[in-house]
This record gives sequence, structure tokens and C-alpha cells, in this order.
Amino acid sequence: MIGEVKILKPGFCTTIQDKGRFGFSKFGIPKSGAMDQMSYNFANLLLDNDEDDACIEWVLQPPVLQFLRPTIISLTGASVDAFLNDKPVEMYHQIRVFKNDVLNFSFCKNKMYGYVGVKSGFLTPIAFGSRSYYKSITNDYILRVNEYLEYYSTVKYREQFSTISAPMDDSNSGELSVYKGADFDTLSASQKSMLINSSFTVSKTISRMAIQLEEKIPNSIASILTSPVLPGTVQLTPSGALIVLMRDCQTTGGYPRVLQLTESAINSIAQMRMGEKINFRIVN
Repeated sequence: MIGEVKILKPGFCTTIQDKGRFGFSKFGIPKSGAMDQMSYNFANLLLDNDEDDACIEWVLQPPVLQFLRPTIISLTGASVDAFLNDKPVEMYHQIRVFKNDVLNFSFCKNKMYGYVGVKSGFLTPIAFGSRSYYKSITNDYILRVNEYLEYYSTVKYREQFSTISAPMDDSNSGELSVYKGADFDTLSASQKSMLINSSFTVSKTISRMAIQLEEKIPNSIASILTSPVLPGTVQLTPSGALIVLMRDCQTTGGYPRVLQLTESAINSIAQMRMGEKINFRIVN
């Protein structure tokens, strides 16, 4: 039976995300998908969902949701105090939801992105193989007040499988594992040293497309021919600023690709806020 969740308050830039869309880069279509794929994966794992089932992703300010039919949900990612009908519920647990239950949250304590998973995923339309919201690709690009989302209603609940260990919060460690980028060797020895031995600060320029770092590296390298880029590509701009491309990034770019973040590093920097410090560690 199909159930619906009503968006009582949408929060800030709240979207539907899954693992992303793949195989369409040649058409200029971004991959998109959950910014913190680890937290997203946990949301589905808790519910014994398929690994690509769609979740709600919120940013800094969580939504307020009313579930119109019974289901099971999970909460992962950024740390918040969560309440079901004003009674506290725990993150990283299965949470049993009954007809007309209301889920709301306190302020976001740390990190940036949180996830609400539902049993079997939210049933929003599929575009190019994915339910992930992206403006001009999907009909909707953010959730809005009084909007309804469909899901498969269920009353089955197995409490013995309802808990997993929450991941350790190492978001403040600041060390990001990276590979040498395709254009790393166009850097001078001093530029390479600054890139690897310096700390960088997350700026206020943060979005699903990219995160800019505050500190600059003196740069006289010419722009490159437009070449493929991926989420996690670190570009060095003509001004010397470093830009870390994220899940909604373009598929090609003309700035030198000096580093490539590992998947775990993409998840880590996605959850960092303005003013937090990072440094890069090259791995083989």
C-alpha cells in the first residue's frame, strides 16, 4: 500500500537523493547523489533497503515531516536531537512510525548534511536512472511546504535488527586522503610543497557543486583544454584558489586538476562547515 509523507516545514535546501546517476557524463549530466554517501548508505542499511533507495537529504536545518501511513524510518548524518510526536528518538536506529506521526528536530549540532531513510525508499520520479534532485534534470529540485512524497507503507518491524553502531565522528580531524590529479605534475616543486604541507580553510562558498578553500597558491599555470572532472576533483584556478568539486559538479572543466579526493574524503569534506581546517595526504 502506498503511503505519503507531508512536508510541514521543508528545512533548508532539502532534497531527495540516491546514489546518483551514472553513464550520462558524455551528455553533460552531473552524477549528483547524496553528498555524504556513507551516511546515506547507513540510512538504507538500517532498513534493509536496496543500496540505491532514495532518502531525504537536508542541509543544516532539518525538515518537519508528517507520515500519513505506518512505516519504518532511519536518521543518519549530521547530529541532531530528533522527536517523533515530541518524544525523543535515536539516530542510527530503526524508528517505527504510525499513522499521522510527526517527525521534527532540534538545531543541527555538527556537520552539514543529514538523512531520513524510509523502508523501500521514497518513490519520487526517476530521471536518467536516478531519483536524485537536480535543477533542469528533475521536475523538482528542492522540497517545498505542503508537498507530498510517496513510499510503500509497512507495519512489519523486526526490532532485533534495528540498530547498528554509529560511525566515529572524525569530521574534525581535517586530513583528507587524495590521489595526484591528472595535472599534478604541471605544478612546480614549491607549489606541490604548499599543496601538501599547508592547511586550508573551508570558505563560505559551499554548495552541492563545489567547496572553495580560502588560502591561495601562487599560480602562473595556463588553463588547460576542457577535460573531464569528477566529484572530488581539486582544481587550481588562475587566481590561485583551490576548488573541490562535489556531487553536482559539471562534467568537464578548464582548470588544472591537481588532486583527486578519495570517496571517503569526499564524504568528510561534504560534512565540514565554514572555517574548518583541512590538509591533504597523498595516497598511492
